[in-house]
Amino acid sequence: MRKPLLIICLLFVCSFGFAQGLKLKNVLVIGQFDKPEDRYAIEVNLTELLTNTGIKASPSLNILKQGTSAVNLISDSIQQIIKSKGFDTYVVVNVRGYDRIFKPSETKISLEEMLNMASLYHIYRDEATSVSFEFTFFKNGLVIYRDILKCGNVSNRDSVIKRFRKKVPKLIEKSWKS
Repeated sequence: MRKPLLIICLLFVCSFGFAQGLKLKNVLVIGQFDKPEDRYAIEVNLTELLTNTGIKASPSLNILKQGTSAVNLISDSIQQIIKSKGFDTYVVVNVRGYDRIFKPSETKISLEEMLNMASLYHIYRDEATSVSFEFTFFKNGLVIYRDILKCGNVSNRDSVIKRFRKKVPKLIEKSWKS
């Protein structure tokens, strides 16, 4: 009778330890979008919001040449540049979908596999009233954390960015920084 109780207590303690957050210190921001203007908007805005909360951040656009694919971030030479700038964590941001409640994906995937995936969605789609962004954090090429942010009551691309800028700081403080 004591063994099941002990196991339940251990599981509770372990889950409490994992639920405490990401404790993010530095991050390279990678927007996974087909349109360059969408990628630029999300990378720059997320980098600014992270920096404002005291987390060292840089957009991948500062590392890669204009028009270069994010897949090049995997090359050894660029990996050395990223490490020399003090970054060991990556976040890949993409749109998970529209007008539904989504949960973070549980698929175990490497950074290289993630960067090789095509983007399915744009920041905004006509007739969509909400957009869900997925944030996938990587360290040493492996997923360490995933999060979803739903931006509701949107009517155009600018309103999506406005909601994104309003909601991300709360998400950073609640889940990524603590």
